[in-house]
Amino acid sequence: MTDQAALNQCDKLKVEIIEHTAMITINNPPANTWDGNSLPALKNIVETLNRDSNIYSLVLTGEGDKFFSAGADLKIFAEGGKKSAITMSDHFGEAFVTLSEFRGVSIAAINGYAMGGGLEVALACDIRIAEEQAQMALPEASVGLLPCGCGTQFLSWLVGEGWAKRMILCGERLEAKKAEKIGLVEEVVATGQAKPLALELAKKVASQSPSSVRACKPLIQAARHQPMFRALSVEGAAFVQLFDTQDQREGVNAFLEKRKPQWKNS
Repeated sequence: MTDQAALNQCDKLKVEIIEHTAMITINNPPANTWDGNSLPALKNIVETLNRDSNIYSLVLTGEGDKFFSAGADLKIFAEGGKKSAITMSDHFGEAFVTLSEFRGVSIAAINGYAMGGGLEVALACDIRIAEEQAQMALPEASVGLLPCGCGTQFLSWLVGEGWAKRMILCGERLEAKKAEKIGLVEEVVATGQAKPLALELAKKVASQSPSSVRACKPLIQAARHQPMFRALSVEGAAFVQLFDTQDQREGVNAFLEKRKPQWKNS
């Protein structure tokens, strides 16, 4: 069972468990910014969810109807100097890398402005659903900074070097439809519909074998940094290892018996 105390350690992040899905809401008004409390809390929440075999997916969204997240609270950098910069850079990197390595499926329901670290946390998720009024940017260079939550890496992988340079070096802000066109988000929906669709997708994850999902996700992500055929032997080994699981036997037998599988997550 999930440690509820660990999930609710920070009032700037609200966590609700809905069947096999963890619903995480960024709740730091007025713009749902990240700070030295909420970033370590996000890391700890994901690590806690990783230890709960009953959680297959997570959905991340913002409180309210205007901001998904406006990124870092810039007052921290105005007042803190290099020491603060080192601390916050570490927090951003650790939180968003941990999110990207979540063993289940993570879905960002982008319900408003996603700026700077607010876009970076969405980039760290596996799937992004944006509402039609959402706008996205990595504007750090306009204030003398740069994206330090893996934004330069995740964005380049998703949209290619050219669009990453337009957004980061030229400061381009994208509306939802343009973001969908270049592959930054997977789907655009009407205002208020990002969270329902994200939860619907998360529910579909629960119909998959948890063992298979855990095996597939790192294989997909490995394509970012290795030639295709180098992964073939790793993919084959992971396929064979699934035959040690109860889920493999259950999945095949359920298909042959024309019934819904009852996953054991083992």
